[in-house]
Amino acid sequence: MRAPVVFIDGDQGTTGLQIHERLHGRTDIRLHTLAAADRKDPQRRAQAINACDIAILCLPDAAARDAVATIVNPAVRVIDASSAHRSHPDWTYGFPEMAPGQAARIASASRVSNPGCYPTGAIGLLHPLVRDGLLPADYPISIHAVSGYSGRGRAGVEEHEGDGARQAPAYQVYGLALAHKHVPEIQQQARLGQRPIFVPAYGAFRQGIVLTVPLLSRLLAPGTTGATLHKCLARHYAEASQVSVLPLQETQALQHLDPQVLNGTNHMQLGVFENAEHGQILLSAVFDNLGKGASGAAVQNLDLMLGQ
Repeated sequence: MRAPVVFIDGDQGTTGLQIHERLHGRTDIRLHTLAAADRKDPQRRAQAINACDIAILCLPDAAARDAVATIVNPAVRVIDASSAHRSHPDWTYGFPEMAPGQAARIASASRVSNPGCYPTGAIGLLHPLVRDGLLPADYPISIHAVSGYSGRGRAGVEEHEGDGARQAPAYQVYGLALAHKHVPEIQQQARLGQRPIFVPAYGAFRQGIVLTVPLLSRLLAPGTTGATLHKCLARHYAEASQVSVLPLQETQALQHLDPQVLNGTNHMQLGVFENAEHGQILLSAVFDNLGKGASGAAVQNLDLMLGQ
């Protein structure tokens, strides 16, 4: 039986390099990339994408759309790691644990859009709660997330690891216009009735994410507590191998969340913290922005599409 050809278009960036590293040495696929001299040749790229079984696009949004437009072979399947198609109705959203049956939909899809790093945490927390009616769809959601500097791609790595690393900021909040490109994706996939406020930041560490969502008990469905939300999330992810929910006893003992604790894995850990006296709840997600937030998710989707 012929091993399927997997073509990585854009294997020089942070996500593409990690995907290549994760797939290198596998004998169940034939991995194909372009030589440096061919990467900017539209004809060679079109030939490569039309000759493969599954293409993984690690490109800027416009380039990803252009690459898809060159596909004339109906047998070619695509995983797009850019944000170009994450809200497109004809593309399957590549978050296997998001909803019942999502993994099966990915497995049979011809077009899969890999989730964004921040949205993976936000949607992982919010989608089950909205679906079960515990979190009103019109709740005024605010999301804060801190990522390692590799989330900026090559520019972030160069700033912190290159010649000017000593001048690199230890912490920087960005997206101050409240128009981050991940917001529509979060709103759509989490089934929110209005745009969430999303405040992202970069820290002076290479990779890893801590994402938090604060909630007020009085604005939730009547009788909803932190334990109620925890039970919903724990039930939703009970069978998931790559997403887990911290037991309430552990969250009560935690004093801090380390964004780097799951680096190098494709795992995401969710938590629910509560101060019942003040009616406040905090949802949290910790994961590797280059793992479950990017390359790990792409490989997970690839394996589903390969029937593994």
